[in-house]
Formats: sequence, C-alpha cells, structure tokens
Amino acid sequence: MKWIQRAIHRPGKLHFDLEIPKDKKIPMSLLNAIVKAKAGQTIKNPTSVGKKKIKVTRKIEQRAILARNLKKISNR
Repeated sequence: MKWIQRAIHRPGKLHFDLEIPKDKKIPMSLLNAIVKAKAGQTIKNPTSVGKKKIKVTRKIEQRAILARNLKKISNR
C-alpha cells in the first residue's frame, strides 16, 4: 500500500474544492457523479452536502477517482 502515500499530494483538497467540511465524509453518489461527468461540465450536486453546482475539472475528476478507489479499499 505504499502507492497510497505517493498518490496523496494534497490531503483535504477535494473537501476544499467541494466545500465539504473535513470532518464529514464525501458521499459516494457525489463522487460517482463527478467521475461520470466530462471535464468542463457543470454538474448539480445530488446530495445536500457542499456546493450545489460543481464545475468538473480534470484535477477534480482525478481526485474523485482516487477517493472512490480508497473508499472501496477501506470497505474490505
């Protein structure tokens, strides 16, 4: 699991971008919506946590993919 330490360059940056407090978890439905959207699109947040509208950039998409993968690992 050494790759995880190298993959996380800015811890908490996805929380900051989505305006979700660090003590709350990012919902999986929001991560899936971000990954499903193409870079440059503006999506509507399917949850009540954080920003209402999110402009998806490639960096936010990459961070969401990493967060989704780490959530899957931690649930094992």
